[in-house]
Amino acid sequence: MAIEAYCMKCKEKRAMKDPKEGTTKNGKPITKGTCPVCGSTICRIGAAK
Repeated sequence: MAIEAYCMKCKEKRAMKDPKEGTTKNGKPITKGTCPVCGSTICRIGAAK
């Protein structure tokens, strides 16, 4: 199952490429990946399910 996040450059929801779990500075879970179309970094707040 692909994780979707909103790409700010494309202005659309895209499936993340190479998603990686991490935490923000204040300790909240975050999932970061890249947009498969434009290559920019996209993030989704919350852990990957």
